[in-house]
Amino acid sequence: MAALEIIFTASLWAAAIRIASPLIFATLGELICERAGVLNLGIEGIMTVGAFTGWFTVYLGGDLWVGVVVAAASGAAFGLLHALLVVPLGLSQHVTGIGITLLATSLTSYVYRVSLPEVTSPPKIEPFQSLPIPGLSDLPFFGEALFSQTPLTYLAFISVALVAYILYRTPLGLAVRMVGENPAAVEAQGIDVTLLRIGAVMAGSALMALGGAFLTMSAFNSFYFDMVNGRGWIAIALVVFGSWRPGKALLGAILFAAFDAYQLRLQQIVAGVPYQFFLMLPYILSILALITMARRAGYPRALMIPYRKGER
Repeated sequence: MAALEIIFTASLWAAAIRIASPLIFATLGELICERAGVLNLGIEGIMTVGAFTGWFTVYLGGDLWVGVVVAAASGAAFGLLHALLVVPLGLSQHVTGIGITLLATSLTSYVYRVSLPEVTSPPKIEPFQSLPIPGLSDLPFFGEALFSQTPLTYLAFISVALVAYILYRTPLGLAVRMVGENPAAVEAQGIDVTLLRIGAVMAGSALMALGGAFLTMSAFNSFYFDMVNGRGWIAIALVVFGSWRPGKALLGAILFAAFDAYQLRLQQIVAGVPYQFFLMLPYILSILALITMARRAGYPRALMIPYRKGER
């Protein structure tokens, strides 16, 4: 009975929203890239770079929002590198993405060690604090769960609405979706397919980096290696779960985060079961949900297919 009661507590869903926030940023970023026809397996490394650059900017005395901008810019820079290799040059998106992840994580480690050679424990910063929304935060249940979060969580939800609006209500969004479906048709309209794909990958990578920055500037107050902990790979799965749609991807991120928050609480009330069992629960449930949803998912038809100008 206690295990069931947990599901209906505001604290569980408040934790789920916090856990989902970096996944929302990362999933949106990957969704934009794939909508434009580019698979970005550099997501794990880009999130690590975003986590470090945002935190390090604040550690050096910068404002928190300056750290957010720096993190997004660093993600866009790695996105540009990835896009230049896979769009005009047509290199393997799988191999290049993994290479970007290795480069980004290794470079982050190098800069951290060089910049802080004498540090034995990760330095701390003053992160974003909870920002209750007047009036709404006093609502029963929903006030604690939704309206007492940090500014970056609110930004994550705003990003979902913004990305959905751009993709489905603007000419730019139509062009991005079409370049992932039929790039020849986009070129026939006089739009540069290469520049459009590069821009989409840069924008998506900036959002991925914000997912990493959330970890060091909102969820925690310091940077440590492996803190991304596979969230990038989860985000790639959530894109498929969400059928390449921002709203469904948001639902998938919250669902996974709710599983994660739930297993943490189950560990405290269920005795005699190895904690590893609880740790794998959200992944097992997510795999089952992914299998169910992926069978009906319609992927972008030009995903991972290089395009040369003038080809038909």
